[in-house]
Amino acid sequence: MPATEPPQYAPLVEVVRSGFREGVHYGTVAGLTASGAVGVTRGAPGTPVLPRSAAKPFQALAALRAGAAISGEQIAVAAGSHNGEGIHTETVRTILADAGLGPADLQCPADRPLGPAAREELVRTGGEPTPLLMNCSGKHAAMLSACVQQGWDTGSYLDPQHPLQRLVRDTIEELCGERVAHTTVDGCGAPQLAVSLEGLAHGLQTMVRAAEGSAEAAVVRAMRDFPAHVAGEERDDTTVMRRLPGTVSKIGAEGVIAVATATGETVAVKVSDGDATTRARTMVALSTLAELGVDTAPVGDMLSTDIHGGGRTVGSIRPIAPGSA
Repeated sequence: MPATEPPQYAPLVEVVRSGFREGVHYGTVAGLTASGAVGVTRGAPGTPVLPRSAAKPFQALAALRAGAAISGEQIAVAAGSHNGEGIHTETVRTILADAGLGPADLQCPADRPLGPAAREELVRTGGEPTPLLMNCSGKHAAMLSACVQQGWDTGSYLDPQHPLQRLVRDTIEELCGERVAHTTVDGCGAPQLAVSLEGLAHGLQTMVRAAEGSAEAAVVRAMRDFPAHVAGEERDDTTVMRRLPGTVSKIGAEGVIAVATATGETVAVKVSDGDATTRARTMVALSTLAELGVDTAPVGDMLSTDIHGGGRTVGSIRPIAPGSA
């Protein structure tokens, strides 16, 4: 039996080829107005989901609260899922070195770069997968930095009962305004905590609205100032943050994304099929921001995708308007 009942999903995106609906992405959406009121819902956004890497801003915040000696782009890479480009690996190395540690102390699995260009370069040069190249290495380095500052054991920092992971749980419950529904293991080995999409949206909005000088504001500022460190070139998070100044965007595996604007409108999305090619979730998030009154003209080309056949455009992938499915 599953630990929780599956969410009720609604049709969010359609794939239309030559006037024929070829496919549909289903999912759940929670959209909050700038005041914090629930402005848009699709499906059942109160049902717990695994936010996956969309929770990294919360985890980076917990590391800062524990005293992690990081700032600027170091915070951004801690809150991100990086491409494995040079700017990412060097930033992670610096976090570790400042804590008196090295890549060997990372307990995320060895991996190839997430970014296509960096991955191709690794293959071309005959390089091997390493924990440093894994997209979560920034988060792990920040966690290790916090442990060193607190005098906590660095060998067990991924244990759910470790003081750092207990702090992460407390931080997520505080920000999201709800208890964690389930604890599992993320792809990088860190504890992954289930909350609702409404909770995820509320948590990110709380960080965006936090007072200057707070640790929450430091995470948000770093993501805004260093969007390339959060993801990298040709990645949706980086593109959205560059084109919509003041916005923070964080994608998570299995079809999740959370986005908050500078004025506070916040959206969390879960696409039920996992959105393996990341073609639906950003589109849904941005179209929901538009429903909330946000000017999405600078990212207008991300609100739909052309479908080609025989070298010409024959259809599109596009959001399904509420009530029109």
